Amino acid sequence: MRISDIDSNFKIETSIKRDGLVYRSIDVEPFKVYGVWHDGECYRRLPAEVASGTIDGNVGVLARNTAGGRVRFVTDSPYVAVKVISPAREAVPHMTYTATAGLDMYVNFGEGERYAKTFSPPMNFSDGFDGVYDFSGDFAAMRTVTINMPLYNDVNKMYVGLKEGSTLLPPPDYAVEPPVVYYGSSITQGGCASRPGMCYENIIARELGTNYVNLGFSGSAKGETVLAEYISSLKMSAFVYDYDHNATTPEDLERTHKPFFDIIRAAQPTLPIIIMPKPRYYRYEIEQRRSGIVRATYEAALAAGDENVYFIDGPELMSDVLDGGTVDGVYPTDLGFMSMARAIIPVLKKALGK
Repeated sequence: MRISDIDSNFKIETSIKRDGLVYRSIDVEPFKVYGVWHDGECYRRLPAEVASGTIDGNVGVLARNTAGGRVRFVTDSPYVAVKVISPAREAVPHMTYTATAGLDMYVNFGEGERYAKTFSPPMNFSDGFDGVYDFSGDFAAMRTVTINMPLYNDVNKMYVGLKEGSTLLPPPDYAVEPPVVYYGSSITQGGCASRPGMCYENIIARELGTNYVNLGFSGSAKGETVLAEYISSLKMSAFVYDYDHNATTPEDLERTHKPFFDIIRAAQPTLPIIIMPKPRYYRYEIEQRRSGIVRATYEAALAAGDENVYFIDGPELMSDVLDGGTVDGVYPTDLGFMSMARAIIPVLKKALGK
């Protein structure tokens, strides 16, 4: 009798043909899922009751996008297959399908994480897709595998396929726990990285070994009190926030920015908090004004004796690429995200060290 005849988790329709292929749900140990959790219908980044309390109704939709979601495990299987059950995702003109709806995979066998594979969805898929990576050469050994989930699509279910009889173990802990929490705009969510592993939070995670939670909500991060109160309740190593892009006017930004900070600081007096305006090297007058509003929150905290608050300005975030690091003058490319990560890493490292 086959195991798929006993346990339906192992009975997965797939186009992948490999000897001994056995699929397992990523919700079953020893797989470990980070940044998202399954609510019985799909993976989520934010509780439904919190999303429903926001002014912007799109937060509830975007909270089901799996930006920052990862599954990790250790194996010596000669291949790794994936099967994703997800709804159709329309193509958008400024971002790749591999980023909005695809996955990518990194492996670590003692020498740091290395990119291995992008699992690309077919155009116009309707209910999910599958893919496989065959290890060879240096990768043909016991290794830690990280699979990053889509940045701008829902995932209803996800399965990983390994060769039957191969070793499957839980992943090592991240070097930095509890997670770093990021809150902000579509850039925070990952627009417009070419694939999930190239959003700036994943770049930082690979460099510093940080677990993290991505609470970027495209066009819908308004600095709302309900989000500040939720974030303030989380156990986290540091908090990074940037919703300058989504505050409709400078007046909206000024009305919400310091109160948002104050709610989190009141709940967690010693938490490292990094404050950033939008990543932009060359700025118009209104953008300089908005940056000044964000900086004012930082300076007020310093004046109050806060020793765990940090500020990274927009030009610093894009200093490696100037105005050449965006898709359209707004959304970073992979180079733009690399520039952001390089600006954030030393500040975050210092904050975590304190």
